[in-house]
Amino acid sequence: MPDPFDPAQFRRACARFATGVTVSTALARDGTPHGFTANSFTSVSIEPPLVLICVDHRANVHRYFEQATHFGVNILAEDQEALSVRFAERGLDRFEGIDWHSGASGVPMLGGALARFECATRQTIAAGDHTIILGEVIHAEWQEGAPLLYFASGYHIAQPWKRE
Repeated sequence: MPDPFDPAQFRRACARFATGVTVSTALARDGTPHGFTANSFTSVSIEPPLVLICVDHRANVHRYFEQATHFGVNILAEDQEALSVRFAERGLDRFEGIDWHSGASGVPMLGGALARFECATRQTIAAGDHTIILGEVIHAEWQEGAPLLYFASGYHIAQPWKRE
């Protein structure tokens, strides 16, 4: 008989997958901007252009993303660790004093991000303790630079790979 499943062991194993760091954003119905730091972002399809994010049911922003008709995904650059930490904290206005603007759909887009996606929400799927939000990309932009990475529960900067 296999050992009982250990959620902590599962979390430690998942931490061995290096990911980029994003800040996902949405507007509340009253127009207030909301966002959270996540590494649960992936492209799904090119035709049509689809991406997904995952939002923890316990997150204080969950309701805003579940109700939003549009959301944004900002892929953070190597010098934006402080921004990642800010959007992971609770109990503060995460947008106060930071560089951001409203995208064409109104969603907050962060200045200095390596890439930005504006998405129209197409589907929400309850999955365990998260909601998967599938969005169709309506606008995408990017700039040159290096990404902020997350691996083994810590931030890292990508090192150029040299083929020998």
